[in-house]
Amino acid sequence: MFVYEKKLQYPVRVKNCNPKLAAVIISQYGGPDGELGASLRYLSQRYAMPYPELKGLLTDIGTEELGHLEMVGTLVHQLTRNLNEDQIRTAGFDAYFVDHTTGVYPQFASGYPWSASTMQVTGDIIADLTENLAAEQKARLTYDNILRLSDDPDVNNVIRFLREREIVHFQRFGETNQSR
Repeated sequence: MFVYEKKLQYPVRVKNCNPKLAAVIISQYGGPDGELGASLRYLSQRYAMPYPELKGLLTDIGTEELGHLEMVGTLVHQLTRNLNEDQIRTAGFDAYFVDHTTGVYPQFASGYPWSASTMQVTGDIIADLTENLAAEQKARLTYDNILRLSDDPDVNNVIRFLREREIVHFQRFGETNQSR
């Protein structure tokens, strides 16, 4: 069903270590409006979708969100690789480090672990598609907030790409409401 191409949708090449920024970006990995929840939401909603073209849209976007999850995880990894003890302490990354070292763990920026309670699957077409519109806007807003906090051009280029894809997904879900 899926064809996996072993390259990221957009290249991630971060030169500078920045655990403080990684601790914020992790929210798009496993936060309340992050890529993990989005991918599982859409891939779960597709089962109750009676229209093949909309089932395909949910599958396409859900699969793309998995690719975004991989990009966000890569960002977090590159921002935290080769940390020394001083960087861990001064960046406030110590609590995360104690639990996960520099592994990429799905959690909110506040440290709360990812939970399926942050996503909705009702089986009602209108409710689910409306939820998806809101979810894409919340993800876009989170990327906007990350851009406000980041001054790293290597990170910002990736975040802008991901932000743009949230807008495209919002538009695609918006088109479904017009076609029904």
